[in-house]
Amino acid sequence: MPIVRNIDVTMQSQVSFDDACRAAVAEAAKTLRGIMSFRVNETECVVEHDRIIAYRVTGKIIFVVER
Repeated sequence: MPIVRNIDVTMQSQVSFDDACRAAVAEAAKTLRGIMSFRVNETECVVEHDRIIAYRVTGKIIFVVER
């Protein structure tokens, strides 16, 4: 049975929550291998002058530890 770890990450996008999730995984993949999932814990919209200017997600990247 493999050892699995997780790290907390936050990513922001001006496009959508979906884009923020994809960017979080892409950024994590630059230094991690074996990513299994991204579990979203929190979503938030950044508002300025009564308009949404950014979408932010916070969650856990779950990955397999290589031996």
